Amino acid sequence: MLRYLAIIIVAAKAFGLLARKVHIPPVTGEIVAGLLIGPAVFNLVPGSDFLSGIAEIGVILLMFSAGLTTNLTQLKKAGLKALLIACSGVFVPLICGTLLYMCFYGFSPLGSEASYKAIFVGTILTATSVSITVQTLKEMGRLSEFVSTTIVSAAIIDDVIGIIVLTVVIGFKDPDTNIPKVILNTLLFFVFSVVVGFVIYKIFKAVDKKYPHTRRIPILGMALAFSMAYIAEKYFGVADITGAFVAGIILCSLKDSDYITEKMDINSYMIFGPVFFCSIGLQTNIQDVDSTIILFSIAFVVTGLLAKIVGCGLMSALTGFRGLDCLKIGVGMMTRGEVALIVAQRGLKVGLLEQTYFTSVIILIIVSSILTPIILKLLYSKSDTAVKTA
Repeated sequence: MLRYLAIIIVAAKAFGLLARKVHIPPVTGEIVAGLLIGPAVFNLVPGSDFLSGIAEIGVILLMFSAGLTTNLTQLKKAGLKALLIACSGVFVPLICGTLLYMCFYGFSPLGSEASYKAIFVGTILTATSVSITVQTLKEMGRLSEFVSTTIVSAAIIDDVIGIIVLTVVIGFKDPDTNIPKVILNTLLFFVFSVVVGFVIYKIFKAVDKKYPHTRRIPILGMALAFSMAYIAEKYFGVADITGAFVAGIILCSLKDSDYITEKMDINSYMIFGPVFFCSIGLQTNIQDVDSTIILFSIAFVVTGLLAKIVGCGLMSALTGFRGLDCLKIGVGMMTRGEVALIVAQRGLKVGLLEQTYFTSVIILIIVSSILTPIILKLLYSKSDTAVKTA
């Protein structure tokens, strides 16, 4: 096992650095590394319970970090516009992804196993990864503009709504599931999180004030992440990653939240993150890919990109944005990354997604990561030209 772990870490970092050199997110390189060293190509690293366990820890830490980096102040300032854009950015891809799957594999009555698989494919498309967009806007000196602030705020809200949708969809997976009970349990978990989270936040705030910038803060934070993940899954039937994400949100307003994030990133960067992203590649078997999967992947990518542009762009127009600004928001929201992978991996774990469909998700992430910066720069260049001409 230790030999396999060494191969994964070296391969993941090598391809992560290579991806960064060509201006692609490092996680994409780590996934490709998993494809190469896994059964799909060289078969250097077989899957195992040991690696799956480390990958599970990796996904918990990633979602905890995602919650920690949530800016609640920015969310409050975003207002109704960002909320409506985020809701549309979830609803349209969810419907389009569901219909896409059904067009390929048949329309099934709601409540059947096939219908839940279709809805889950739509759920994957709801995710937004705004990091690439933020970096692009920063390079262009546009990050402080109102359109950019709206994109970032909507993306944060988008991920929160997406996690809720994931929780509900996974809850429906069991054919004997009582749907009202699933919804009630989900609501109860969030009520529990608000009440208990407030108390925990006050405790952490007091500890942080007495012992600022000490390692006990991130250690206790990590314990909270695992505890919330366990409580969510064990007592509420909610996805464990939702619990970890909520744990991050509870602590995101702490004075030392950046310090906690920094320490979590060290763990993720060194071992847990690379193993998780490589495990995505390890679980992808391209030998099972046939012409139907190839056609589905192409349709999945096109649908994923256009659904965000249409959903977010149209709602932007309805909320007062005009012309190219609507397109900027739509394009800025179409990138996919870690959250889409996490959602897909969770679907594989509970039997709502087959391994072959990881190929479609990976292609969507790569294509959206490459196209978004290019299109955004063209749109901003065009709008600048229009302003000068006017």
